[in-house]
Amino acid sequence: MAKGLSLDEYRALVGSEVGVSDWILVDQARIDAFAEVTGDHQFIHVNPELAAQTPFGTTIAHGYLTLSLCSVFAYGAMPGIAGTKMGVNYGLNKVRFMAPVKSGKRIRGRFALADVTQRPDGAWQTTATVSVEIEGETKPALAAEWITLQYL
Repeated sequence: MAKGLSLDEYRALVGSEVGVSDWILVDQARIDAFAEVTGDHQFIHVNPELAAQTPFGTTIAHGYLTLSLCSVFAYGAMPGIAGTKMGVNYGLNKVRFMAPVKSGKRIRGRFALADVTQRPDGAWQTTATVSVEIEGETKPALAAEWITLQYL
């Protein structure tokens, strides 16, 4: 993580959109793999025949699958801070699953930097808002306020 913006340049971005990721396909194979890893085999995710009879008309991604892809989105969309030795997830203040991601749809993350503050332990706490967009749809799949710690 040696390359990136200076800390001052990064902090100057607070209040603005900082990046949009590439699209990622959420196909049935990805949904099935997530179900296998998590043990969540609810029919709306893994049974196309039964899911076709729901208001969704098809299988949908687990909300937590969509949320988990935010890390991938961030790698491609969020600027880094030069000299960062490591970054870790600290948590989420808010998460809302606003629209289902139907199997076969593509999604991407849109990020804005909300806050950057130094903690007493020396880490920099970064709060970003993320909206996961579904290609061709107006309502986002999710909106979240995501907190990470950056160690310089």
